[in-house]
Amino acid sequence: MKPIVCSVRVEAGPPGLHDNTADLDRLQQALRAILADDRSLAIPFERMVPVARVFRESGFAGYALLNNQDQGWVLADFLANRPQIIAGMALDLGTTHLEATLLDMEGGNILAEGNLENRQISFGADILSRIHYATAKRRQQKQPAPDFLDPGLHELQQIIISAINELAGQLANKAGLKLDEIRALSVSGNTTMSHLFLGVDPYHICREPYIPLFNRPPALEAAQLGLAIHRAAPVWIMPSVGSYFGGDLVSGILACGMAQSDKTRMLIDVGTNAEVVLGNSEWLIACAGAAGPALEGGVARMGMRAGPGAIEYVTIDPLSYKMEYRTIDGVPPRGICGSGLIDLVAALYLTQLIDIRGKIRDPNKERDQARAAFMKTHILERDGVRSFIVAGKKESFQGQEVLLEQIDLDAMIRSKAAMYAVLKTLISQVGLDFSDIEEIAVAGAFGRHINPERAITLGMLPDLPLSVYRAIGNSSLRGAEKVLLDRAARLACEEIVSSITYLELNVNQEFMIRFSGSRFIPHTDSSLFPSVPSFSGIE
Repeated sequence: MKPIVCSVRVEAGPPGLHDNTADLDRLQQALRAILADDRSLAIPFERMVPVARVFRESGFAGYALLNNQDQGWVLADFLANRPQIIAGMALDLGTTHLEATLLDMEGGNILAEGNLENRQISFGADILSRIHYATAKRRQQKQPAPDFLDPGLHELQQIIISAINELAGQLANKAGLKLDEIRALSVSGNTTMSHLFLGVDPYHICREPYIPLFNRPPALEAAQLGLAIHRAAPVWIMPSVGSYFGGDLVSGILACGMAQSDKTRMLIDVGTNAEVVLGNSEWLIACAGAAGPALEGGVARMGMRAGPGAIEYVTIDPLSYKMEYRTIDGVPPRGICGSGLIDLVAALYLTQLIDIRGKIRDPNKERDQARAAFMKTHILERDGVRSFIVAGKKESFQGQEVLLEQIDLDAMIRSKAAMYAVLKTLISQVGLDFSDIEEIAVAGAFGRHINPERAITLGMLPDLPLSVYRAIGNSSLRGAEKVLLDRAARLACEEIVSSITYLELNVNQEFMIRFSGSRFIPHTDSSLFPSVPSFSGIE
């Protein structure tokens, strides 16, 4: 009885002249005798007729499908025969991509996996652009009706509902199921994406004092949102903490288990922002900083998200200066993703091709002959601006060379500085040091592909033993899976939201000071990174 939808065997005696109990009352009485708790049991009006019909036609015996909602039990369906699979869909509602799994909610097995691009991108790559689009048309209306539906908001909502329906159809097809056999949906996304999913006004999310319309979404069923899965499927949306601490991060906390741990852990999730949580079962503190765009392809001209043709790994031998790289799917390079960018900049530093400020060095001033020869082959100067050639025209996709320009390096240095400053400010807030952390869980594509040793070289992550770091994949999706399978996980989300202290960095002077000190490789204070060689003397 843990999953969000449960199958219960029911056997009720038939009615007679001496027992005139109504059909649905009879069913409720039989269920009440089975259910282990005294929470309410409701039958929605629209389910009364179909449920009662099957209940009677099957001889007052069969299988009730119950939605295990927070407020109580809801009778969603009645079947004559036991369902072989009760499928639920877990969804990571990302700003750029939707990723989902289809689960057997009784056994917990994954039936299918899939992903789609979030087509809201055509209205803005970032959430601020989408908030503006969602609310601009409403503000242009001179006298909107009290029940006026924002046309821009409605458009964005329909796009995301359509995409979810398409993705659900793909998953159902892979699992050999009908679309309406998906009996539940859990959704994990940031605060803005949750608002857009529900078609709820996000206007004040990005305006001081940054208050969302809701943090704890109401109980919903699929039909209310126009979803094509089973009409009575419960839609469970991860709660948020505030405008910039969404349900996706609550999912991550749930997935990595830090809220149930006696030992202090840290969770790092890098997307558009770097979101960080520190704590254990007794306390949690969190913050977010703008350390993400350069790492996920949002700043570098040749930057791209992890996908076919993205350079994901780079190495340069410090003796022979032989450079090697690897692209995703092994196809000609089209650009460079976050992990490749970190590898590349770390390699450039370790081979002294860039200085501690992240500036590309002048090949004409290099005295080492082998290094100078490599630099003259790979360092290009146009209009007084230097670039590093990662892949030449002959080896790249459609003859488009992959360059790392100085402006990209500058953005990378800012991003890595912000990341370290976020981590250091957060841990200092509670009087701890990095050595006090038992584990650092790194989530998302950033965590899946990143080489922690290279990130330490740059001064992006603290100089700790590599065993401290653990890549946990898409923690937003893993948390969404957990809430489908276990009511305890859904209750834990509420406890997590209630126990988090959020640290606002925008007004934190310590963060700004640490950010300035972190804008060198690895840091202005090299003692913080004893494992990283220092090349402070190079020009």
